[in-house]
Amino acid sequence: MRKKSNKKTHERIHEESLSNTDLNQSVSLGLNNQLGDSHPVLRVLSLEEILTIEVPERTFLLDPWLPSQGLVMIYAERGVGKTWFALGVAFAVASGTQFMGWNAPNPRGVLYIDGEMPLPLLKERIQILVDSNGFEQSVPIGFLTSDIQNSPIPDISTEEGKKQINALLDGVGLVVLDNLSTLVRSGRENEAEAWLPVQEWILYLRAKGKSVIFVHHAGKNGKQRGSSRREDVLDTVIFLKRPVNYNPSDGSHFEVHFEKARSVLGDAVKPTECRLFTGGVGHLEWSHKSLEASTHEKVVDMYNEGMSQKEIAEILEINKATVSKHIKRGKRNGEVSKIEDI
Repeated sequence: MRKKSNKKTHERIHEESLSNTDLNQSVSLGLNNQLGDSHPVLRVLSLEEILTIEVPERTFLLDPWLPSQGLVMIYAERGVGKTWFALGVAFAVASGTQFMGWNAPNPRGVLYIDGEMPLPLLKERIQILVDSNGFEQSVPIGFLTSDIQNSPIPDISTEEGKKQINALLDGVGLVVLDNLSTLVRSGRENEAEAWLPVQEWILYLRAKGKSVIFVHHAGKNGKQRGSSRREDVLDTVIFLKRPVNYNPSDGSHFEVHFEKARSVLGDAVKPTECRLFTGGVGHLEWSHKSLEASTHEKVVDMYNEGMSQKEIAEILEINKATVSKHIKRGKRNGEVSKIEDI
């Protein structure tokens, strides 16, 4: 009797095990799986399906580092020129023109959300950009600023805040969030969990065909402030850094460093030195050159002024071998006028 009972028990356990296995397989594959209304059926693509499914070709809003459905962070210390840079990108994308040598193939709608700058200053900067570049609008470009709201600007880490922004995105291909400190106000900045609601939202926007640029502050250590988890899902991370010989009278003068750039290689992501200056008839213009070319010019100029290689290396915070390389190149190119002691 005991053996018969054990046999039946084993058979029942085996049947339950098979049933559970079938259920687990069904859940994992998303086949006719209904776990309540709040759990939609998940779709898994087979190898054949993922190789044959038709998907839109991934194009660029700003070639080569801002793709369609791209997620980007631009960060720097205070006062470096983050907003000037972000506005330049926004206007290039909206007008289908170029910025710093990067080309926007086709105009795309832009929503620029500014949570920090006073409206008069924001208006002044936009007016300067329009006057300087002759902007012709063919697609929507809108600006959401806290100064004209009857309530606080949306907190994008809350469901209500995300819904408010989502309602503004018809015809928009690029959302610029300037900056995270003012637009993400729930949770602690350095805690990874506090970032999860925002990450979930930007992945939703990407799935809807939107690109997103975050403008953010650098911390005391020079890295982006807060949790490094923010960078996990991003395609591109750009650090704007003041040159070592920066003078406050230079205004917006910085180096562009690509710390992360998915599928972008070679010269396209080499560091660049950029400067905003007043050109003809008071218009603002951007100059840009590779950091390599800029360093070469500085080394040659300092050497021609009589500085030693050691002094140049200390001022520019580069090693003496690099200084020597640039001086030799300058001599070959006829750029060195200094007569060395015999």
